[in-house]
Amino acid sequence: MFEFDQYLGFLLFLVILTMGFWLMFFLVAIVPYWLGGSITELLKERKAKKKAEEAQ
Repeated sequence: MFEFDQYLGFLLFLVILTMGFWLMFFLVAIVPYWLGGSITELLKERKAKKKAEEAQ
């Protein structure tokens, strides 16, 4: 029948495949959302600073 080494190799393959899937999910879904929010906040801060300087 099958040896345990074959199952171990298959499990290792599944773990690496799953890690790759979640890494791609993180890079595609979460990082752009995070960058977009950061850029929006940065622009709001610059706009508020510019308004404060014009008011004085």
